[in-house]
Amino acid sequence: MPEHTSSTTPQRSKRPLNHRVGGPLPILGAAVLWGTTGTAASFAPENAHAAAIGSAGLVLGGLLLFLTGRGSTALLRHSNRRTRGALLLGSIAVAGYPLSFYPAVAHAGVAVGTVITLGCAPVFAGLAAWVLERVRPDLRWTLATIAAVLGCAVLVLGPDLVGTPAPVHPLGVLLALVAGFSYALYTIIAQRLIRRGHPSGAVMGTMFAGGGLLVLPVVAATGAAWLATLDGALVALYLALFTVFLAYRLFGHGLRRTSATTATTLSLAEPAVAAVLGVALVGERLPPISWSGLVVLALGLAILKAPSRSKRPSP
Repeated sequence: MPEHTSSTTPQRSKRPLNHRVGGPLPILGAAVLWGTTGTAASFAPENAHAAAIGSAGLVLGGLLLFLTGRGSTALLRHSNRRTRGALLLGSIAVAGYPLSFYPAVAHAGVAVGTVITLGCAPVFAGLAAWVLERVRPDLRWTLATIAAVLGCAVLVLGPDLVGTPAPVHPLGVLLALVAGFSYALYTIIAQRLIRRGHPSGAVMGTMFAGGGLLVLPVVAATGAAWLATLDGALVALYLALFTVFLAYRLFGHGLRRTSATTATTLSLAEPAVAAVLGVALVGERLPPISWSGLVVLALGLAILKAPSRSKRPSP
């Protein structure tokens, strides 16, 4: 009977579950929400600039993260100079992502821009962890990341591989690398601050509110008339609530128990979700080679997400 069961058994059964709930699963949930960005943005008015769409979602979503983040105000008031410097650098990196990713897509194309941005982010995160924390990536992460990046490339570039590939603009490639570095940088900064004991909601709220303030002039400069339309307002509201507010709440929660290198690799699930939504909702078609890339990508993420074997604790 449950009331007569020893207390050691439920503790052992709950520990792996809590590790997954506080680690890979929230990050995969965030990646699923990020994967809906392209589909949602496609419903925006035609006169809306791509960078303005992403920036508008960041402005509102970052404000919501800050207002609802527990301890956001206290983090700014009572943190030392080192922490404030890290928050400022993280805000710059947050702002740099939409300002570099959307122009990268415009120059290099959606497929190439997405693959380079998301594919290089785990590499940048792994190198940064190696340099800053003297943590060398293990074999499991390396194999899983290679499989995930390869699967992502085949999935997204599949139509070009079986057809006539379009020429790639060098500026688009450079901007995509900047976007990948920005994503890896603010992920590492957020993880380190959370690991120091700061609340994840306060860290993500402060960084994204700062990033929203930095991109606010972009929204004004590119024209905000599209926000006054019903479609524009709904798109901006969806991006703010789901792809920024909820997604980065999950992402920050997952960083409590997940390294930045693993988090950036798990985020490669985003193009898989986007591809499936494109087929299901937009009517796009994927060649068989793209579906094979989806399988390889899923395999890499499964390897990374699977719990590692550890010795059972002595009684």
